[in-house]
Amino acid sequence: MTKKAEIYYFTLTDELPREDKLAWFKNTRFANIEFDKINPDDKGNWLNLTDNNFESLLPLVDKEVKAGKGEQAVFKMFSRGVATQRDEWVYDFDKNNLENKMRFFVDIYQATLKYSDFKDKHLIKWDTDLDSYAKRNIEKEFEENNIVDSIYRPFTKQFLYFDRHFNGRTYQWFNIFSEKGNISISIPGLSSPKNFHCFSTNSIIDLNSLPAGCQNLPLYVYDTEGNPHDNITDWALSQFQARYSESKLMSLDSNGSPIALAIGEKTAKAVLLQKQDIFHYVYAVLHNPAYREKYQQNLKREFPRIPFYDDFEQWAGYGKVLIALHLNYETVEKYPLKRLNTPPITKPKAKLKADKINSVIQLDECTQLSGIPLSAWEYKLGNRSALEWVLDQYKEKKPKDPTIAEKFNTYRFADYKEQVVELLMRVCTVSVETMKIVEAMKEI
Repeated sequence: MTKKAEIYYFTLTDELPREDKLAWFKNTRFANIEFDKINPDDKGNWLNLTDNNFESLLPLVDKEVKAGKGEQAVFKMFSRGVATQRDEWVYDFDKNNLENKMRFFVDIYQATLKYSDFKDKHLIKWDTDLDSYAKRNIEKEFEENNIVDSIYRPFTKQFLYFDRHFNGRTYQWFNIFSEKGNISISIPGLSSPKNFHCFSTNSIIDLNSLPAGCQNLPLYVYDTEGNPHDNITDWALSQFQARYSESKLMSLDSNGSPIALAIGEKTAKAVLLQKQDIFHYVYAVLHNPAYREKYQQNLKREFPRIPFYDDFEQWAGYGKVLIALHLNYETVEKYPLKRLNTPPITKPKAKLKADKINSVIQLDECTQLSGIPLSAWEYKLGNRSALEWVLDQYKEKKPKDPTIAEKFNTYRFADYKEQVVELLMRVCTVSVETMKIVEAMKEI
């Protein structure tokens, strides 16, 4: 048996001046140093060690399962978000501007195929992949149907030109995205520096929507013929049905011996639970503040694992409501924020700043929204609240790509101001209602 490595460490008092530290090293024999010892865990972690039951929970995903070499995980397939490698070209708030950009892009690409020394080749963004497509003489033409809705950042949609050659890495999204519809749970990638959070979407999602390259767990996977297949494994279904079946619904008599409970309506529902119910249950568990706190360190370096809670139906119900809120954030009822308009200014400067202390959002020099409830700021995805994500994404920013800056820099906040006001009011409702559910979870 291989002996597990041990780590010995020693630290001097940080407050010591540099000269005293150097003198200590000069005058202290190595054999006389009193080291502390750390025993790494089974996975080689020696910082932020955990002492919990995380390893005993159900694995949400597993690379072996994804490769078809097993089924002992909740989801068969998972995928990173789309990594376009040329965001400024293939994303845009304005559909017409996106079309203009991509027609230009295709024209330059095609001209480069025809003339190897084409002088304007540099006007579009090339990378190793696009170079290889050109060398293989893969011809392209603009396709209007490639323009689709996408989640670029939380609660912020942009149009995306979805193309396997002009998007650097599409991963599994041609098997996830379908006009027939799908839902994905998005979680941070491994080694995320932020505390765990998650999001649900029925659109394609960008890799950087969540930190460390978000991973996505779809409800369905589509084959090449466009037919949907369950992405939740039969193994997971059997685990949940066994856990919540009649034989597991036991109580104790006065002597402490187990007795079966009467079969009731809830038992029948539990036995017949479906894969979509599991999907809802998972989403609720991932929002549970007690779960996030208990497994905080595990969730920063490993994929989530899922516990069995006593009342499956209640947790699945929470998840169903949360998913509906987060998917339909553009159509939920608007929160009645107060709008204050000062005398108009010609071309007012956009600000898009949040003042949490005074519960105010300053949109530009003329308009602010007030009356934002404190709970709205508490609904966070990473270090930002949902409201702050919206504000950040609608700011005016100078494009980094020189061609975009010169030819296609059409974005002005003023053109989207009323749309953003309405979006903020709806996201405020989503935030408040989400936190109500999270607070209810704390009471269980």
